[in-house]
This record gives sequence, structure tokens and C-alpha cells, in this order.
Amino acid sequence: MKFLRKSLWVCIKPALTVCLLALLAGSMFSQSRGAVASPQNLGPEDPSKLITVTVWLNQHNKAALDELVRQMYEPSSANYHHWLTREEYKAAFAPTAQDAAIVRSFLASHNLSISSTDKYNHFVRAQGRIGDVQNAFHVQINHYQVNGEIHRVSSTKPTVEGAAGALIASVQGLSDRTFKSYARKSIDPDTGTPFAGVPLSSVGPNGLFFTDQCFRSPETVTFTTGGGFPSATYAGNRFGSDITSGPPNLPPCGYDAADIQTAYGLPQVYKNGWRGKGQTIVIVDAYGSPTIVDDANTYSTLNHLPALTSKNFQIYTAGGTSTCTPAEGCYAPDWYPETTLDVETAHAVAPQADIVLIETTDNTDTNLDEGVLYATENLLGNVISNSYGGPEVPPYNDPTDSAAENTINELAAALGISADFATGDDGDFSDAIGFTSVSMPASSPYATAVGGTSLFLNKNKTMNFQTGWGLNETRIADPTPNPPVVPPLEFGFIFGAGGGTSVLWHKPSFQKSLTGGWRKLPDISMDADPETGFELVITPDAVPGDPQAVEVYGGTSLSCPMFSALWAIANQAAGKPLGQAATYVYTLPAGALYDVTDVSSPDNVTGVIFNPPNPPALETADALVQPLEKTKNFISALYNSASSTRWDIFTFGTDTSLTTGPGWDNVTGVGTPIGLPFVQAVAAAATASH
Repeated sequence: MKFLRKSLWVCIKPALTVCLLALLAGSMFSQSRGAVASPQNLGPEDPSKLITVTVWLNQHNKAALDELVRQMYEPSSANYHHWLTREEYKAAFAPTAQDAAIVRSFLASHNLSISSTDKYNHFVRAQGRIGDVQNAFHVQINHYQVNGEIHRVSSTKPTVEGAAGALIASVQGLSDRTFKSYARKSIDPDTGTPFAGVPLSSVGPNGLFFTDQCFRSPETVTFTTGGGFPSATYAGNRFGSDITSGPPNLPPCGYDAADIQTAYGLPQVYKNGWRGKGQTIVIVDAYGSPTIVDDANTYSTLNHLPALTSKNFQIYTAGGTSTCTPAEGCYAPDWYPETTLDVETAHAVAPQADIVLIETTDNTDTNLDEGVLYATENLLGNVISNSYGGPEVPPYNDPTDSAAENTINELAAALGISADFATGDDGDFSDAIGFTSVSMPASSPYATAVGGTSLFLNKNKTMNFQTGWGLNETRIADPTPNPPVVPPLEFGFIFGAGGGTSVLWHKPSFQKSLTGGWRKLPDISMDADPETGFELVITPDAVPGDPQAVEVYGGTSLSCPMFSALWAIANQAAGKPLGQAATYVYTLPAGALYDVTDVSSPDNVTGVIFNPPNPPALETADALVQPLEKTKNFISALYNSASSTRWDIFTFGTDTSLTTGPGWDNVTGVGTPIGLPFVQAVAAAATASH
């Protein structure tokens, strides 16, 4: 079963060809909303520079494995839910020790030093000079500049002769691909930078810090210039608490564990005895956090959750210990909050589940892939949460790398494990990279792709409404004394959930009800908006023993571990491993899911600007939130910045060219889970007999 689009399948055959430049020059750039600079070749890499390459070996009997995995998820099949054991997989499908020996010999003959071989011989890793790597694989490795970024790219197709050529599936490391954390902090609209955290010592030990009433009744505000003109009056919904509010109602908004649990109906799940006991949630992150245990346990105390101990929380390293430490002035600023968010979120949703954190040496695709493979090969848990990724298209991705990741995810599916991946925080990626794309590894047909929503609560913490996560921002007044901004300053799209259609992978069978022939993202969603985000406890400088703070985070790095924890609970309810979550969610009864639609409000913000002798200028709701692109319905609200007193309009449900609507959509997938009905429906589906 070949999922890759036919025109790209040649990129990952055992012939070992890489089509980076062909794709770079292809039609994907024509999808950009603006001008995109052509890739600029800056010349050859230094041939004496050392790099590490990971050579992935072909599995045996691949077509038979593909068909067997398909049958494992087909209720009418005799193989339904008959997961492979590791021994069965190794005997029938894994590369052999002899295969690995031949590949090691090939690499050594080209002056490459072998550093490791996978326990099931999936890969051989070696280090050497770029010049020797180029000779081994008959490639030319150059520097390219694309949209201001410098990338190492193999600009010719690698080939391998002899016995090793028939054994090698792909090579990672020829291009310098890294994955991005999808954790996003609530931002200060003034600067576009994240808000500072609230010192833990200043708010008291009640577990409640920021308001959970994000969406408020309509207000009318008037701004003048020195008491005169120009002036402006705006009326409409209000977002966030008053900037003078203190804890537990700090502005603008943030949810604690009880808020999240109640919003998704988890107290009813817990009453049935399903809190994740007996399950293990595996989390894969680069670098990790040196303060994760202390931070998570402070969070647990404040939110009345069980402590994390050596009995329910384990840390493993894959590929060696990271060299990125606070003592060296390096604490991976994108990744230690990611680690904190992943662990605390999973613990909040499934408080009795064990957690295994796999810390990889860095955020290269090779090392993060190895982390997922390590979790899979060692059966560390029935669900693996991965809150990272990157655009599916070059130069940010090599199709051969995607093939390796798809192989790992298929192995997880064959062993009864769900490999869950976040879909990203840049919408269709076009504002971030210049053309539309989806996120890989989330786009793998054997992954479960988790998108995002904006979540708004009632006063009793139950769900009020949701939108697809996508935020536009418009400035309407400057700092105190708040003169109006004339005309309003439209910043447009700030961030939003990733989604769309793959250009690499054919549509898997579980998406047969969707239109088109290619894999679509996401499969399912939960809260991801940093403006309706998650209160976490973190040590801001990552130095053990230093003061902790409460910060609000979102991103699909919030929705992914949240869903993975709920999937662990579903595994507990079913009493057996369920495997890939995406294969269930498209056939669940309507009562198991919230269908997130393109909601609107009669109180979206409108305004009037007075600037004599000009006539009054009417500002419609649509005009104040441009560009809307394909979005028709949205929610807009007045927002007052606590850091500067500026006023803005926030627009929820505006996600680049992506849109939310009835049924499956490319922002929220099939929707969001409804606690107990979701868990019960999944458990019932798992017991279906052939």
C-alpha cells in the first residue's frame, strides 16, 4: 500500500533518489499569497565539515506488512486488532543483522565512522566529512537561502551501488532538517512577544490565577485625542478580564486543570473509574527541561493532582544526553516550555496514567524520529504524543525523511500504538514560509493529526462555544490616554491551527468519506489557542531551584498531549490497546463529538470614526478584521492590553486560507471529543467483531 503521491513516489524508492530541487522549483510556490524569493544557491558546503547521516534500511516483505496493517484496522477482517508482537515483526518484516552489516561495511569503506545501529536494524548512523558523504552517495551538498533562511540541501539525487544499494531506503542528514516546537505562549499585542509569567509567590496557592471567563458581554468604548478629534467609538463583544483585575481573575485569560476537565466532560469519565490507571502516555521532546519534575509537582499541588514520582514518571534519553544545559547558557528556549506543557497537560487530563518522557539530543528530525522509534520498539506505552513538526515540502522537508517517519508510524500502528502529532500553529504555513503546506510527521497516513480550537467557557466551567483556532488582530487605540488609531491598523493573521491537504500521501482508508485523493489534516482537535490557553507552572530560566511562575501557553502542542491523554483513558476503558486513534474518529456517533462550525456573533465589533471636517466613517465588522480570506463567519471582540493599555480587536475563527465548517474541516478535523460519550463510543467500536 503506497501512500505517496505517484509523482513523488520515485523520491523514496530503494533507488534512493531525492527530489528536493525539483519540488522547490515546482508549483507549490505558486500557492503563495505574496511574492516568494526563489531559492538562492550560495555554493558548496565546506567538504571538511563533519555531519551525521542516518541510513534507513528497507523492511522485508513491505507490501505484505502494508496489507496486514490495513486488515488490523478493518473490523470485518480476521486480523482486526490482532497486533503484531515485536518478535513477530522482527522475524517477518524487520531488516536483518546481515543487512545492517552490509550497510555498515559500505559506510566504513567511504571513511564514515559508525556511531550506532538500531536494535531492529532499521537504521545505521555514521559520522564523517561532507566530502566523504558526497562521495559515498554521489551527491552535491550546497547552501541554499530560502525566504531569509540558510539550509543545507543535497542538490543532486543520491545513489548507492552494489549490495548496499538494494538495502537502503533513505538517508537523513544530507539536508539540515529540524523540527519546530508547536508550543505558543499568549502574546503581548504591543510587541508580538510573549507575555511575562506571573511569579508564583505573588498569586497564592489556590491553583487559580487567570480568568476563565474569556468572552464577555458587549461593551461600548470611546477614544478621543486630547479630549477632541479624531475620536472613535467601538461597540461589541469583549475579550479578557479588566486590566486592573488580580488573581484569580488575571487578564487576559487562562485555564487550570479543573477548567479543562469540566469543559470536556471529564468528571463524568472519572466517575466511571477511568482516569488513565494502568496506561502510559509517552511524550517525545527535544532537549527536555531540567526543572520538569519540580515544575510539574508544583502544578500538581496547585491543581490537586497526584504527585509525579519515580513510580509514575520516567525520563529516558534517546540518542544520548543533550548537551544543551542552563549551565552552558543553553536551555533550548522553545523546548523546555514545550516539555513542561506536554507533561503538565497530559497529567491534568489523565491524572492516574504513568508518563514516560523521552528527551532527544536535539530537535533534528533524525533524533526526534529516533525518539519515537525508541518508544515504539520498546512498547513504552499505547500512545505517543509528539508536539512538533515542520512544513511537508522542501527545503523544510526531504521526502525521504518523510518516508522514514511514515515507516516508524506504521510500525507503531502494527504494534497497537497511536502515534499522535500536532498539526502546527501557522495555519496553512503561507505566512511563515511563503507557500501553503501541511505539517509532517502529522501528515503521515499512520499518524493521528491533532488540530486546534479556541475554547470559551460558561461560568460553571462547562463549554460555552468553540471556534476553529485562528486569530486576527487589529489595533484601534494607542496607550493611555488611548487616542484612536486612524485608520485602524490591521495586523491580520497572528497564529492558528495547521491543516490542509498533503502533497505527499494518498488518502488513507479511514478518510474514505472525504473528498479528494490525498491525506487531509487534521483528524481531530482540542483547545490550542494561547488566548484561551493552559496555565502551566514553569521555572522561566530553567535553572533548578530558581523562582517558578505561572504562564499561559497554547498551540497544537496543547491539543496534542491533551488528546493523547484522553486516548490513554479510552485504552483503559476498552481494556486493550486500541492502536491508531485516527482510524476510529471518522465513524463515531454524532453524540461522541462536538462538530466545531464557523460560528458568528450579532455583537461582532463595529465602529465609527469622527475626524471633522470629514464625514463620520463607519467601520463594519468585516472591515475591522481583514484579511478574512475564505472565512465568512467569525467572532470578534474588544481587547485591552494589560501591559500597555492599548486596545485591539481580536478575531477568532480566522485561520489563513483554512476554514471551519460543518462536518470535517481543515482546521478542526471531525471536531472535539465529548468526554464520556467519546470514551464509551471508542471502547464500543474496539469490541466490534469481524
